[in-house]
Amino acid sequence: MDGLLIDSEDLYTICTNAVLREYGKPDLPWSIKAQLQGRSGPAAAKIFEEWADLPISDEELRSKVAALQRHHFPSTQPLPGVPSLLQNLSNTTSPRVHIALATSSHAVNFKLKTDHLQHLFSVFPEERRVLGDDTRIPPGKGKPAPDIYILALKTINDGIKREGKEREITPEECLVFEDSVPGIEAGRRAGMRVIWCPHPGLLKEYKGREEEVLAGLGSAHKGEEGPKAAANVGEDIEGKEIRSRQRVEGDPGKPGDGWGRLLQTLEDFPYSLYGIKVDSS
Repeated sequence: MDGLLIDSEDLYTICTNAVLREYGKPDLPWSIKAQLQGRSGPAAAKIFEEWADLPISDEELRSKVAALQRHHFPSTQPLPGVPSLLQNLSNTTSPRVHIALATSSHAVNFKLKTDHLQHLFSVFPEERRVLGDDTRIPPGKGKPAPDIYILALKTINDGIKREGKEREITPEECLVFEDSVPGIEAGRRAGMRVIWCPHPGLLKEYKGREEEVLAGLGSAHKGEEGPKAAANVGEDIEGKEIRSRQRVEGDPGKPGDGWGRLLQTLEDFPYSLYGIKVDSS
């Protein structure tokens, strides 16, 4: 959701940099921000706090950032192409497309970011919204683990079973939309196809490694803790992949396997490439 459907990723950066500057620290670089995107709040906070090394307690840091977020988040706006894409997918396709929302945002922040955008998010029924603090997701199983997308598919299939008119959807029939690298890995490990639509700053950080990301092999901070992980962004892909398998179920893909596509915008989405017909009437 953040940085994919709405412009909240830039607002996160504004809030974070305000606190960093207060203590004479440099702005958040994309090499670190890339590790934070898509992860659960606690996991992202741990990475950031170890990198920033601010002279305040974790509790005080969270309080300062939360106050700034309460000010900025109600100003979020849809990113280009998103309103038409969501409307097309939810209303005017053949065959019928089922959609669900899977976001690492917790309920409080989700409300701040979306209450003024009900016209946009109404396409996601309440029962098909999976948030970062959903109790059905085990602790420590946020992205890049596949659990959030497996659960999102379950919410869709539960509805299909209740209606009794269609067969259930399989993971390989799903298309995950993501802006974050951990989110792409989560989708691939769930056995699903992926669309990666990253922030230009993130895309620049992964220049030359796009196929690794699309395969689910680009996620940083795997199996490591603290400053060492921050220093090793983009290195030791094979070694990190081996370690990650000790804690993340589901295999990723392979570079160039055709299960991932990079888009720099969601405008003019290529529906036909996925066998989707949109009613233009």
